[in-house]
Amino acid sequence: MLPIMNRHLGTGRALALALISALVVVLSPVAPATAATPLTVSQAIGQQTGATQTVRGYVVGQPTATNTVVRSDFPNDYALAIADSASQTSTSQMLYVQIPSAYRAQWGLKTNPGLMGKQIDVTGALSAYFSHPGMTGTSAFALAGGTTEPPPGGTSPWDSTYYAPAMGKTGTALRTSLHDIIDGHTALSYDQVWTALRDTDQDPNNTANVIELYTGRSISKSSNGGNLGQWNREHVWAQSRGGFTTSAGPGTDLHHIRPEDVAVNSTRGNKDFDLGGSAVSGCTDCWTDADSFEPRDAVKGDVARMLLYMAIRYEGGDGFNNLEMSSTVGSSSTLIGDLEVLIAWNSEDPVSTFEMRRNDRIHSTWQGNRNPFIDHPEWATAIWN
Repeated sequence: MLPIMNRHLGTGRALALALISALVVVLSPVAPATAATPLTVSQAIGQQTGATQTVRGYVVGQPTATNTVVRSDFPNDYALAIADSASQTSTSQMLYVQIPSAYRAQWGLKTNPGLMGKQIDVTGALSAYFSHPGMTGTSAFALAGGTTEPPPGGTSPWDSTYYAPAMGKTGTALRTSLHDIIDGHTALSYDQVWTALRDTDQDPNNTANVIELYTGRSISKSSNGGNLGQWNREHVWAQSRGGFTTSAGPGTDLHHIRPEDVAVNSTRGNKDFDLGGSAVSGCTDCWTDADSFEPRDAVKGDVARMLLYMAIRYEGGDGFNNLEMSSTVGSSSTLIGDLEVLIAWNSEDPVSTFEMRRNDRIHSTWQGNRNPFIDHPEWATAIWN
């Protein structure tokens, strides 16, 4: 048409009309695109074609083999399993999701155990993973509510009751709420601590023994005392670093007192916690120098969570000192560090079944309060960010 228009209207007017026509086409109403509804896990299991899809499901654990999904003690951040129900236990009803390296720090279960029970959307290729219906090449993760950052506060059986006042809070508000929740526990005598530790730290494989914190040794419950080869009561927040005695209060608070070999307890003394030093005799993978102690990897998170509890529980009330975390080692008074190292340990060593049972026993049988950082490890960074 343009050559004909040129003959009758002239080149300028023809070009103008052509531009107007183009604008009309560009500005014509177009129906807005709508996001596709995510597939259910059941649908995704039945569509293992390699096509890229978004799937919505609840995080139910980490796959470690074709028919094995663990729900605690997560070995790494490489994969997670989702299902249409948060209570699903049958692996045949789960989709195994590969977590690429770029997403592991945020979505891996070893680092973020609080994701358990959360409903999430994942996008990737529907193809076998661990020789099981899965998703590989995952390119997007998000909570089902639309955010890509998991909020503080994972899931625990106590969220709607014990922790209800703290849910959804961060920073100072979270710290204050947690203090109010765990404050005022039932105080034990120092003699009662012996009996309590025989319960709280019982060896799950030998009920006649307890497990020592730093050494990991299983030792007879009756071999307690002050002689070499026996176990005694280790205050993880050292008494001299808190200005307290073995009277009721922080000196008998089970949440930071653990069985330990007499000699190793003496080596640790009142030192801060940090990395490196010389090997500790009788304590495999423990290290120490002039002002710090490094426990074995398997309990680094335990140590961190106990100290974080103490800093929240003892805020200067009840006639006891205000215990605070320090960003350095070698400090004195009521400070213990190194905070940065301890926060890292809390993330690197996830909560174990032993810790969870211990927390439950202290709450139900001995003190009536819980360590919130065992139930919600992610609250550590929500407070000390």
